[in-house]
Amino acid sequence: MSTLLRLATAGSVDDGKSTLIGRLLYDAKALMADQVADAEIDLSRLTDGLRAEREQGITIDVAYRFFATPRRSFIIADTPGHVRYTRNMVTGASTADAAVVLIDARAGVIEQSRRHTYLSALLGIRHIVAVVNKMDLVDWDEGRFREIERDFAGLLEQLGVPDGGAIPVSALHGDYVVEPSSRARWYDGPTLLSRLEVLEVAADRNLADPRLPVQWVVRSEDYRGYAGRVAGGILRPGDEVLVLPQGERTTIERIDTFDGPVEAAFPPMSVAVVLADELDVGRGSLICAPADPPPVGRRLDARVCWMADEPVREGARYVLKQTTRRVRARVESLDGRLDLATLSDAPNPTELGLNDIGRMHLDLAAPVMAEPYARNRDTGAFILIDEVTNATVGAGMVLAVHEDPGPPSGPHSPDVIWHEPALPRRQRWAVLAMRGATVWLTGLPASGKSTIAEELERRLVASGRAAYLLDGENLRHGLSGDLGFSAADRHEHARRVASVARMLADAGLVTVVALVSPAAADRDWARRLHEEAGLHFVEAWVDTPLEVCERRDPHGHYARARAGTLEEFTGVGAPYEAPVAPDVRLHGAEEPVERSVERLLEALTAADP
Repeated sequence: MSTLLRLATAGSVDDGKSTLIGRLLYDAKALMADQVADAEIDLSRLTDGLRAEREQGITIDVAYRFFATPRRSFIIADTPGHVRYTRNMVTGASTADAAVVLIDARAGVIEQSRRHTYLSALLGIRHIVAVVNKMDLVDWDEGRFREIERDFAGLLEQLGVPDGGAIPVSALHGDYVVEPSSRARWYDGPTLLSRLEVLEVAADRNLADPRLPVQWVVRSEDYRGYAGRVAGGILRPGDEVLVLPQGERTTIERIDTFDGPVEAAFPPMSVAVVLADELDVGRGSLICAPADPPPVGRRLDARVCWMADEPVREGARYVLKQTTRRVRARVESLDGRLDLATLSDAPNPTELGLNDIGRMHLDLAAPVMAEPYARNRDTGAFILIDEVTNATVGAGMVLAVHEDPGPPSGPHSPDVIWHEPALPRRQRWAVLAMRGATVWLTGLPASGKSTIAEELERRLVASGRAAYLLDGENLRHGLSGDLGFSAADRHEHARRVASVARMLADAGLVTVVALVSPAAADRDWARRLHEEAGLHFVEAWVDTPLEVCERRDPHGHYARARAGTLEEFTGVGAPYEAPVAPDVRLHGAEEPVERSVERLLEALTAADP
């Protein structure tokens, strides 16, 4: 079975990237019959699939192509050359094993060549080949090629790239792309394809530090496996492992794959690991070797490529996603902006704009298990997400992690005195004879959430279960008294309620939440917050038609919203994102409250261990 090489192409506009890939596919006989006609007209048509790309004659988005030879399989990312689409180039190169940087033989190594070579090196690509294209337009001048070869070698040395080289080609005519040519008798090196076929990339993967970010918990009646993609090292049954951020130790009992159990797991395998002990492991946890765990901290120094039209400034808040973990992040400081002419940082910028690359310090609301990107491309990478639009606004690489001065799950303030819990969660729940959980009732205003929540709390307390009701309207008089009803304030309100609910559930209570929580992302975050702590979370959608809610309208909110005197009211002036797959769907217009409560109690009973 041939090995896979992920390859990114880069270079300036009109250097011929799309034509090169078209020639590679055409000469390697990797085209379908209907594509051959396109190739014979214009090789770039094979990858420039967008109408705007064909009209403007440039690559805008990233185009991916797969082909295989008897020696190797390839996934090629044709990335844009224009400076405006640098963010697209970062996306295409972020998963690549090798990069091909095209250089126009007439222009030599220009700023865009330096930009894309720098980005490739920054993204951890250890094999970067310069393809000096359009050699036919300089009459295959060896002196010109050697000059570019020296310039590029100097750039790779400056960037610390261990494996490089340069190949003279004519993508339009096919010289030295797949087959050798007689036009440059002075060149005795490989063709581009033969060079790529022998690139050794297996050694680039980190096999020294076992890492498995947990993406999903696979559960059945007698099975509990922690699934994810191996991000480093080798895991074997019988190995002792550490689970972060909890800090608990156990051993691996077995490792399962789609094809059955295996004796070893290594990058980039997707596996499910069964542990010998029952621990609080959920999405966002990390299974690693106890001898050399990654740093656990709430403060990161990072280099970020900014990908949004709206610039980033100090104090801005985002969601940071790193491996399978999501936490809130604040930009504490902007420490530098890259000058691509000198490959050095201009200090203390006031902002980073679209396509800027800079250094920043991030403070996080919860710890992450991260390490420098140069050590591990999986655990050292992250994205920043706008909480309101859910758009990815930045791609980052960790430079340093400032570890918390105490247990991994605790705060990082130096004024905090650390206290270990008297009992681990499961022992505490056993003593209390109950397990904490949260029932999260969501729905339109006046859908009946509070009525159902009050009755559920009453029934739980009457049965001897400790329970507490968090009603969204009541909380706005205290906990969220400083918040309004903008999208950002609604996000913050839901975050606060979820955090309090999680603390109460951790203490062994059943927390009953009645909250409109119109954004699906907020409810998903609340679920993750609980499941990461091993707490059960029941999302209950009180599905009451809008017209029924308007007829009830106990506070007159709908009438005011329709009259235009109440803005941003959910269901009228602001959207409500209905759950796609709630744990329980309650029919607020036709289902008696007692029946709704019974169904919620059944869901809680099924969740108890």
